[in-house]
Formats: sequence, structure tokens, C-alpha cells
Amino acid sequence: MRAMVLEGPNTEFVLKQVPDPVAGPGEAVAKVFACGSGLTIQHFKAGRTPAVFPRIIGHEICAQVVEIGEGETNLKIGDIVTSYFYMNCGTCNNCLSNLQPLCENLGGYVGRECDGGYAEYIKLPTKWFIKLPDSLDWINQPAHVGVAMDALATPYKVLRRGNIKSGETVAVFGAGGGLGIHQVMLAKWANARVIGIDTKINKKESILNAGADEFIDASKENVVEALLELSAGNGIDVCVDYVSVKETLEAAANSLGRRGRMLTLGGAGQKFEVDAQHLLKNEIDLLGSRYVTPIEIIKTYELMAQGEIWPIVSEIRDLEDAEIIHTMVEKGEVTGRAALLINPTS
Repeated sequence: MRAMVLEGPNTEFVLKQVPDPVAGPGEAVAKVFACGSGLTIQHFKAGRTPAVFPRIIGHEICAQVVEIGEGETNLKIGDIVTSYFYMNCGTCNNCLSNLQPLCENLGGYVGRECDGGYAEYIKLPTKWFIKLPDSLDWINQPAHVGVAMDALATPYKVLRRGNIKSGETVAVFGAGGGLGIHQVMLAKWANARVIGIDTKINKKESILNAGADEFIDASKENVVEALLELSAGNGIDVCVDYVSVKETLEAAANSLGRRGRMLTLGGAGQKFEVDAQHLLKNEIDLLGSRYVTPIEIIKTYELMAQGEIWPIVSEIRDLEDAEIIHTMVEKGEVTGRAALLINPTS
């Protein structure tokens, strides 16, 4: 099969012919139609996040099961699937409590510790494949279906984690990024008032089109002052930080009003300072949100099948153009998400 292989960190992709995977006991092989090209896997490629090389990266797949090994499974040949990114054990207390992102025996990540979706076929344990709704239009838009397991599922989880309610005001830091712009979309879908915050003014129109009611140019404005002004001095109900550097984390925390919630995920994950009196007097919640559960992925795809939400994919290329796509991702030139088409859907 054709596959884009990374021989090491911070190297270019190499298009290779590699052996087709064969399903062993408890495993399945799926034919990959499309695979998303997000910033997470660009971190692998650029060497910012450790990975095991050589490696076929990619996990945001739209694929079809073509082979199943021995053992019990709910999958069948022909099922349309995506992958579950976290290589969870499925048997620890957290996994059994539907807290798979907090797996006590996490084995790594699909496309980092094992080969992923930048290839014509992918092999995984059957428990790391998630069957998609039959009514989902994967044939005409496989790229959109592939990226949704992260681009839409992660913001959907944030709605639940942050207990975001209709009528609340939600500020999204890094609103022009691949996850941030979909957080804007999901917060608006949840009937919140949405404020998009970014340092790139060229992303303003896309952020507003995704559902933001207001936009703050963080490269020029004092974000805390702007948020307090937009909230008539009352503070923001929920701040979601996809940048997670000291500056944004402190701005988010300081912008919250009574019973405000701040969620941080992805980004740099830096240390920051917060006023304990502010937390105490306003009963502030500071929350972390780590990926999603399989059920949250399924719920996200059900919403897609019902026509409620749909991801933004602005760059779709063939597998051979992986280097071009990743250069764009690295430079922040992609609006929404990017993806590679690998096998034809018909």
C-alpha cells in the first residue's frame, strides 16, 4: 500500500510502498478514505512532541472496515469508522467509568506509538475503532467526516465539561485555530453569546462567520478590559483557552464573573498566576479538558447526521501533498481544518 512515512522528527514525508496490514486477534483493518491534518500531528512531525519513528502519522480518519481478526467485536465488514486517538486499555477504573482520556494504563496515541491514517489502510485493535451513523454522508465528504472526531468532538466535550448554558457569554481564546473556530461554532449552536479572541486579524471574518457575535484583536487590545466592557463590567461566564500560555490563561481567569468557568486544553500548557480572592469571592471554576470519550465522539457524529453541525475544512489535498498541507498548518494558514484524500469513496 501507499503510505506517507516520517523517518524522523522535523523531516519531510517520504511516499513509500509498505506491506498491507493484516488483522491479528482482536484487531481490524480499515480502508482509509480521508485523514485530517491537524496541529497535534504537526507537533509530532516538527519534533515538538516525542514520537516513535519511523512512523505513519494521522488519526482523524474516515475509513471502512475490510478485515476483522479473531475475537468478539461489534464491528462488521463494511462498517464506516473513525479512530479513537487515545490508546486506552479499556479495563481500568477510569475506562470502565467512561473516562477514557484519563486511562490509568494509557499506551500512547494512534499515529504516534502505532501507525496511523496517512496510508491506504490502517490496522488497530477493534476497540479503537468507532462505528459512525449509517445516515452520515461520508461518500461525498469523507474529509469532513474524518476531521470531526477531533475538530467537532473536542468542542462538544467542552460544552459539557464547562456546563455551558443557553444565554451565557462564552469567550474563545485562539478562536481562529482549527479547534477554536469550531468551539465558536459549537458555543453558538448551544445558544450562547460568543466572543472570539485572536491575534490574527485576517481570521476575524471567518470567526464571525462561524458564529461569533464579537471579535477582539488580542494583538492590539487589552483583552481583559475588552471582555469586561463587552460584559458591562459583570465578567464572562465561560472562557475557553486553546492557546494556554501564561498571558491568555491569566486574561481568561481575570475576565470571569460570578460562577465563571475557565477551561484550558491543548496549547502550551504554561504555568500562570491567579488571584485566590477572585476565585473565592466569585466562586470561580478553573477546569482542564482532555480530549473526549468515545460516547462524545458518537454523539458528535449523530449531530452531524441530523444536520445540526458540520466542520469547516478549507484545504483538501491528495496524500502526495502531505508536505504542502503540513507547511500550511505550521504557518497557521489553514482556516478550520485540512485533510488528505487517500482512497476514492466509490
